[in-house]
Amino acid sequence: MASYHRVLLKLSGEVLAGDSTFGLDMKAISKICGEIVSLTKNGLEIAMVVGGGNIFRGARSDEEYLDRAQGDYMGMLATVINALALQSVLERLGVPTRVQTAIEMRELAEPFIRRKALRHLEKGRIVIFAAGTGSPFFSSDTAAALRAAEISADCLLKATKVDGIYDKDPAVNPDARLLPRVTYAEALQKQLKIMDAAAFSLCMENRIPILVANILKEGTLRDILVLGREAGTVVHFEKEC
Repeated sequence: MASYHRVLLKLSGEVLAGDSTFGLDMKAISKICGEIVSLTKNGLEIAMVVGGGNIFRGARSDEEYLDRAQGDYMGMLATVINALALQSVLERLGVPTRVQTAIEMRELAEPFIRRKALRHLEKGRIVIFAAGTGSPFFSSDTAAALRAAEISADCLLKATKVDGIYDKDPAVNPDARLLPRVTYAEALQKQLKIMDAAAFSLCMENRIPILVANILKEGTLRDILVLGREAGTVVHFEKEC
């Protein structure tokens, strides 16, 4: 079983909305942060990238009124709101946290500086990367893959509302089967929708395993990353890992 020390956790904006489809559910965020704190207490170095889909999604903006680039910049600002909310709750739980943004806003957060981020991680601080890559036309999944490569993360864990990767959409196919292990080659061959193509390629080129798991199930992250139990899906390179 793989051993993880430095983890890039990708949180979708939707999980921060709780049962709603918009905004921030602070109770849901507190529960998620409790799961993350349990990882740091076990010695893991945690960096995070958070999406902004609970507030604004640039890729889905109405192009009659907003061009795609402008919409993407608005989406980046949404990720900063989410990052600040996470930082506030994590620090209330006693874990020092730094937010670094790909677009400078020094009154709110540090600019992204790779060596500084690494130093924070080494000192036991959680680092939250916000504002995506700082450029339009790139998703927060791509930002997560990029940051995972930059900090030499042992894995990228995509924390979602579903239990992992299925052979078909479980929302419309009751017979959908959870795939506990998938190689990169199999994912490409079966055209499994794990991340967008740019993010997937970045992880594959840098040999970063992708883990997909349900963050809303209590103890799942700890089971996978600390106890080495099988949960969710692992995307890896070899038939055996």
